[in-house]
Amino acid sequence: MSATETDVRVATMTLDGEAVGFTQGETVYEVAQRHGKEIPTLCYDPRLEPFGGCRLCVVEVEGARAPVASCTTKATPGMVARTATEAIEKHRKTLLEMVVSENREVDVDPLRGYASQELSALVDRYGAGTGRFAGARSGVSKEDDNPFLLRDYDLCISCYRCVRVCAEQEGDHAINVMNRGFHTQITTEFDGILKDSSCTFCGQCVQTCPTGALGDKKAMRASGVPDEIQKTRSICTYCGVGCSVDIMTKGEQVVGIQPAMDGPANLGALCVKGQFAFDFVQHPDRLTMPLVRGENGAFRETGWDEALDRAAAGFRKALEKHGRHSVYGVASGRAPSEAAYAMQKFIRAGFGTNQIDNCSRA
Repeated sequence: MSATETDVRVATMTLDGEAVGFTQGETVYEVAQRHGKEIPTLCYDPRLEPFGGCRLCVVEVEGARAPVASCTTKATPGMVARTATEAIEKHRKTLLEMVVSENREVDVDPLRGYASQELSALVDRYGAGTGRFAGARSGVSKEDDNPFLLRDYDLCISCYRCVRVCAEQEGDHAINVMNRGFHTQITTEFDGILKDSSCTFCGQCVQTCPTGALGDKKAMRASGVPDEIQKTRSICTYCGVGCSVDIMTKGEQVVGIQPAMDGPANLGALCVKGQFAFDFVQHPDRLTMPLVRGENGAFRETGWDEALDRAAAGFRKALEKHGRHSVYGVASGRAPSEAAYAMQKFIRAGFGTNQIDNCSRA
């Protein structure tokens, strides 16, 4: 190992009076996070390029004329930084009061999105008042008849996380920023509705929004249900990528799906099916009993023993009359992963063929 490589590996800075190590290229914010320092931010998403727009993450750095944004400032050997001085904390509270003075409300239903509680949590943490800077407001809510995404821009704080995740993570560039100052607005091309834009309804913008200005319309249908929100980690079965998801339930009802930010295959991303296509679970037309065809050709409800015996007899008859290649299996993307495994095992081990597919393979 060269001397230069050794220096990079053991580089240190002083953070709140403590000598800490860092890797070349890390920002002060990343170093602070790794060492348990709770630096607040509203425009930061670890999946996105640092933006430095909200200025809540500023820290004092010896030798710097003014506080610097820790999310965009690279750590350097010998740097001395302080993350929570009295002046810095006062600065953060004032910024929060400026932000919330514009918003119609701060407390929103957590069903709106994964990050929707970030602003309210910081307001509570700093005891920031909502009326100190009351006056002109920016952001106008957009009526949009799509069934998935709420566009409640009265709550927008112009952090641009939605715009950035759409561009940097999805590559869609479906939404952007127009105008400046109090006239700033998040919009689509020609200020239209989402279904007429390049939006794929992936929901990334909803899950990164720290105020609930963008919300999950389908999940919000359960806002009036009194039960607590429970989250269960699972894997989306709609395709072979294996995206990790958190299934949100209230009681026995599935109310929404959120992407797992730490999912190894998706890192917080989902497609429109993975996030919004869950209504079939509780659909009133879903079969709750096996059906078999009677002598008159009509289906009738029956028990599992008869249904399985009838199915086995049908498979056995086809196998004896036409051979093993007469059977072909197609698994459903709406079934659990365990069911897909059992289906392919049934075809491969039971019939000795590879004639098995899944409707979500493409």
